[in-house]
Amino acid sequence: MDLRKTITAVVHPGEQRGYIAECLEIAVITQGNTLDELVDNLREAVALHLEDEDTALLGFIEHPVLIVTFELLPAYA
Repeated sequence: MDLRKTITAVVHPGEQRGYIAECLEIAVITQGNTLDELVDNLREAVALHLEDEDTALLGFIEHPVLIVTFELLPAYA
């Protein structure tokens, strides 16, 4: 069985303010007023989600890497 090495999170602007991050492979969603706060919250949320879990049963290596991408709207003239 091939285990995944990465967990992917997509960041997009919040509806009112700040930013929201949503992991694609695991049930983690978090938010932050700034990108720095969001990254801290995302790291913590993923760590708590994986705490006491057998990551292999979830399809991941023991310490998967978190890859974060940003969703941006293009600027139109």
